[in-house]
Amino acid sequence: MKKIYTLGVTALIMLTSCGPSKDLVAAQEKLKNTENLLNTATVKLNSCLSDKAVANASLNALKDQLVDLRKTNDALISSSKDMTVLTTKGADNLEKTLESLQERDLKINRLQDAITKKDSITLAIVSSLKKSVGIDDPDIEINVEKGVVFISIADKLLFKSGSFTVTQKAKSVLEKVAKVINDKPDFEAMIEGHTDDRTYSSGVLVDNWDLSVKRSTSIIRELQGMGVNPAQLIAAGRSSYVPLTDNDTAENRAKNRRTRVVVLPKIDQFYEMIENEVKALSGQ
Repeated sequence: MKKIYTLGVTALIMLTSCGPSKDLVAAQEKLKNTENLLNTATVKLNSCLSDKAVANASLNALKDQLVDLRKTNDALISSSKDMTVLTTKGADNLEKTLESLQERDLKINRLQDAITKKDSITLAIVSSLKKSVGIDDPDIEINVEKGVVFISIADKLLFKSGSFTVTQKAKSVLEKVAKVINDKPDFEAMIEGHTDDRTYSSGVLVDNWDLSVKRSTSIIRELQGMGVNPAQLIAAGRSSYVPLTDNDTAENRAKNRRTRVVVLPKIDQFYEMIENEVKALSGQ
């Protein structure tokens, strides 16, 4: 550009020395146009360079964004895989939990059915006892305590005072009890002797413990003689430690002197009953 300008100045001087001419005016005009074109080109060049710099900066920013997006994409893919694994495990755990709950509910239902059946049997025993023993007798009580049936017989029907010898009058009552026990071969009968709190000692008997147990074994021998399977009978003495009421009057002491016949299913028979219920419910 400097070279062109120098040539233009030189030509101008030469022409000036010779005086103005058409050629000189044309050259000056051409030079001016050339300068304008040069200035325009320079402005455009600077603008292009500026645009290029901006474009390069944008390109670099986009490259950085692309790198970040690729990292984010890789992380999402990895997270998605982890979530898939977690979701699968969660589904498996949920399914196992549901199965466990269903199994638990089934077991509860089976046990409830077994207990219901046991309660039904208990009620049947109570009904049978009330019909056969003679529930109208005030000295004989038939009750259910905690799912267990028992017959409570006042001692005045069974023994004389201070004695463990069964009276003749008691045998008619015991015959009815024997019939009930014989009708239930899968059940046991525990004979419980109870006394009042009066100190007792007579012959070989040391105290009320001895008397309560001896009365129990005396009744057991009577029942065995009436055909009851001895394997179903259990002897028990409670002495004076499970009273029905305070031992403060003669009437109350008479209430506490009693014998209980506790009718209960054999433990193995009860569990067998539950097992059979479970098998039936599970379709085995």
